[in-house]
Amino acid sequence: MTAVERGDPSGACQDEVGRRLVAAAHELIAERYVLARHQIGAALLDTDGAVHLGLHLDAMVGRAAICAEAVALGVARMATGAPLVAVAAVRFPKPSEDGPARIVPPCGLCRELLLDHEPGLSVVVSVEGVGTCAPLAELLPHKYVGTKWPTGPVPSPPART
Repeated sequence: MTAVERGDPSGACQDEVGRRLVAAAHELIAERYVLARHQIGAALLDTDGAVHLGLHLDAMVGRAAICAEAVALGVARMATGAPLVAVAAVRFPKPSEDGPARIVPPCGLCRELLLDHEPGLSVVVSVEGVGTCAPLAELLPHKYVGTKWPTGPVPSPPART
């Protein structure tokens, strides 16, 4: 079954931000899917309107795997210091699985990481098959708050010259 036949889940999103991010994440993973290597694509939107993509990187040693959301966050931070608005992730089905690609929420580790860097970030989640934006903090009601840095907005790096 081809990527087109497996379907783009962005059509199920209620708003333009969700559709844009899910479509971008789906396009990435549909193009780059490799069994046991890349199964999830993520897209992060910043306040300037740019979309930053990340690809899941699996590894033989599971702990070495890197989530697509973490890659997208790194890509975003290399490109800009602009605040981040929303994130979406799409899981592409394995050849042995029936069904289309689907919207997936960030794992617990990515929830912590994303909220460390952008406390007000929204996330696209699928509720009864409908993609909707929700505050990421609602998915992690008891977030760990440490003392490495003050809580609140993360300062932007100095402008490049």
